[in-house]
Amino acid sequence: MSSAQVVNVTLPALSGWSADKDFNAVGKLSASTQRNLEPVGPHFLAHARRKRHQRTFSEDERIQAQQNSQDHYAVLGLSKYRWRATPEQIKRAHRKKVLRHHPDKKAALGDRDENDNFFKCIQKATELLTDPVKRRQFDSVDEAAEVEPPTKKEASKGNFFKLWRPVFVAESRFSKIQPVPQLGDENSTFEEVDSFYNFWYTFDSWRTFEYLDEDVPDDNENRDQKRHVEKKNANARRKRKTEDTARLRHLVDDCAAQDERIKNFRKAARAGKDKKRLEKEAEAKRLADEKEKARQEEEQRKKDAEEAAKLSKNKRVLKGSVKDVNYFAESGEPSAAQVDSVLTDVDFVISKIDSEELAALAERLTGAGKDAAAVKGVYVEEVKRLVGAGKAKEGEAKFFA
Repeated sequence: MSSAQVVNVTLPALSGWSADKDFNAVGKLSASTQRNLEPVGPHFLAHARRKRHQRTFSEDERIQAQQNSQDHYAVLGLSKYRWRATPEQIKRAHRKKVLRHHPDKKAALGDRDENDNFFKCIQKATELLTDPVKRRQFDSVDEAAEVEPPTKKEASKGNFFKLWRPVFVAESRFSKIQPVPQLGDENSTFEEVDSFYNFWYTFDSWRTFEYLDEDVPDDNENRDQKRHVEKKNANARRKRKTEDTARLRHLVDDCAAQDERIKNFRKAARAGKDKKRLEKEAEAKRLADEKEKARQEEEQRKKDAEEAAKLSKNKRVLKGSVKDVNYFAESGEPSAAQVDSVLTDVDFVISKIDSEELAALAERLTGAGKDAAAVKGVYVEEVKRLVGAGKAKEGEAKFFA
């Protein structure tokens, strides 16, 4: 290894600069304020514990791990990783602990028994965590890896996604199906949110509880006792499994109840249903209106046809009335001029009266029959009425004047 080389360098002097003349302050210091600081947090507590017991970092770590000897991740210093720790991380942690806490390393300190016990904890933790089956059993009941769900009050005051996301990340370690759908955020679509909750409501968990089993007696002991303990363990596992399923269902229910996205989706769905209902009602009203309009038009058409038929019939009555009296000819056939004169006056009268007046006139002419004088008298009276009503002028109907 090359030796370090010392180089003596003199800093250049500042020429022509003076602090009194050339220094310009760009701000002012605020007045000092006295505040009471209260040390808190896990790091301060660890510091206070080490100071109180006069321990080094290594000694305190060992003692804390011994007190939590059933927490195999804590023994190896993998508390922050837990079920996420990779096999390589476990191997490195084991190697590091062995180098620090091997009995041969501490023999000179006179605490061989204590260190032997802790070393056994290290070996036990490594043996369990490097065995996939045993590690899975331990992870299944690792309470330190659980994340408590937020209460309704906490969720209402804090960020819903920030509070609930760690809960489902922790629970997802038990899923047989990977990857697990994410909670998402406020911009998640309905399909994404629906897929998330459907997944958790039908959650397929591999979680078992063998780690909590009561020890089964050796084969050399009473077989009945062994079967009894095995049966007792199986019942306890089923009970814990049922309780865990109910716990998870309740957890998902609470999350869904606090999820504003579901409320917004339901509100939008109701609005969509209301819109469709209103559109359906409007369409039904439109069809009913069209049907009513068609019915009225048909009735009006029939009425108009009846009126037209009645009008045509009454016109025929008027023209037939003068024909029946031979166009008022006194003898023989009437001349063409007389026929034309009579029919012209009849058409004139028809053009000046409405349908009701035409019907009344036809009725009077029918009553007059074929009496020429009576028929002519009816026409004369009608012409006088028209002149009196201002609908005709004197002398316009020349034959019936």
